[in-house]
Amino acid sequence: MSSPTRNNTSKETQITGHSVLLSPISKQSSSPPYHVFTLSHKLQIVYIVSAAAIFSPLSSNIYFPALVMISRDLNTSMSLVTLTVTVYMIVQGLAPSVWGSFSDVLGRRMIFVGTFVVYIVSNILLAVSTNYAELMAFRALQAAGSAATISIGAGVIGDITTSSERGGLVGIFGGVRMLGQGVGPVFGGILSQYLGFRWIFWFLTIVAGASLLSIIFFLPETLRPIAGNGTVPLHGVYKPVLYYVTGQKEAQEGAVPDQKKSKVTIGTVFAPLTFLKEKDVFVTLFFGSIVYTVWSMITSSTSDLFEETYGLTTLEVGLVFLGNGFGCMCGSYTIGYLMDYNHRKTEFEYCQKRNLDTNYRVNVKSHPDFPIEYARMRNTWWITTLFIICTALYGVSLRTHLAVPIILQYLIAYCSTAVFTINSALVIDLYPGASASATAVNNLMRCLIGAAGVAAIQPIIDKIGSLCAFVLLAGITLAMVPLLSVEMRWGPKWRMQRNKKMEMKGFT
Repeated sequence: MSSPTRNNTSKETQITGHSVLLSPISKQSSSPPYHVFTLSHKLQIVYIVSAAAIFSPLSSNIYFPALVMISRDLNTSMSLVTLTVTVYMIVQGLAPSVWGSFSDVLGRRMIFVGTFVVYIVSNILLAVSTNYAELMAFRALQAAGSAATISIGAGVIGDITTSSERGGLVGIFGGVRMLGQGVGPVFGGILSQYLGFRWIFWFLTIVAGASLLSIIFFLPETLRPIAGNGTVPLHGVYKPVLYYVTGQKEAQEGAVPDQKKSKVTIGTVFAPLTFLKEKDVFVTLFFGSIVYTVWSMITSSTSDLFEETYGLTTLEVGLVFLGNGFGCMCGSYTIGYLMDYNHRKTEFEYCQKRNLDTNYRVNVKSHPDFPIEYARMRNTWWITTLFIICTALYGVSLRTHLAVPIILQYLIAYCSTAVFTINSALVIDLYPGASASATAVNNLMRCLIGAAGVAAIQPIIDKIGSLCAFVLLAGITLAMVPLLSVEMRWGPKWRMQRNKKMEMKGFT
């Protein structure tokens, strides 16, 4: 086959032994669109699922300023109260593997509603809890209800987007949900200071109810084996209340899903764990988990360190968390759009190298050797470098003016969230048909390792001091940096080998 020229209207090239047709962006293309929703409709859906996903970080962070007050109210040691944070993180890691797997089979709407019912009930129980045992048990239940909203929301985004537009929408998803990271501690401080810590849970009950109503009224089912590319008529639990009023404008009579619906089995729950045996997935998630753990250790130690060092009140501690929260929001938003830019840039370089028309859109589905790993991770190096430097300086900063550690927390949060956003988009790219399950296993690894870190940070600080503790964490992160090189160099090869095996087994 001769090499394609830039003037051909259809392009065909040999890639790893396969003949692949290049599809132009032109509206005249005969193939149906990946999804029929307009960009504005996709944005509306992303904002709905992002608002739902707020409750995972919000429930965790709104709690931090009240830790000392809870310890006094329940007559329990600070170490035991901090343990409720660890338990929350453990369940936060485990729950999405169950909920996310079922959402990849049963549909997004049904599981969203189920998780919110569990979450609302848990908050009511927490608000009326009277002892430490109840606090611990209901915090675990709260995590079980809130944690899966992230994986299911990521599943929705995977259903309706292609890799070329996914970066920006994943960035919005992360930025909106990280609003809970920013304002949560402030609300926690205000509510605890003036109404008591129990009002934290009443507040969460009220806003969760509002979010649940937005899902019931406005969010259509997006799982492709049920809804296809948005043209399949929806019925029953899959149909939002809005469609009963306006009708499903994109529906086409006789349209059928473009993927087969799977059956619910015992293996459905454990399916996400199989992703960890894939070398490229494991390397990516493990590095992200180390960054997440270091960030979690800094965040969870903030209340005690700042009260002790600067003599702050509960409300003032809540305000301190603003730097961390807005760093998370900015990191997610900016890196999301940067990933879209990087994807287009990598597409351009890919087409130039192969003498293809640079106006064509390229992805791993149309071209198996497209370097999606490089497209996503090409800015990870400077982000990681800045993260390590700021972490190393953080312990020293606690001996200076209050503003210095807050600024460093902003930068640490910015960098860590940037890594999370890159990882989330890459995992969805690697498993677009099981995006909720893939995101769940990402969450599982991060939260389990993070929980261990949160449990260890106070003993470490007590043993070697805050200055040495955070230098140690920076050193651990630095030791993990070679994993980035491993993924960039061998990740594409491992991905193509996996895809080839799946094709031989009859999977597409």
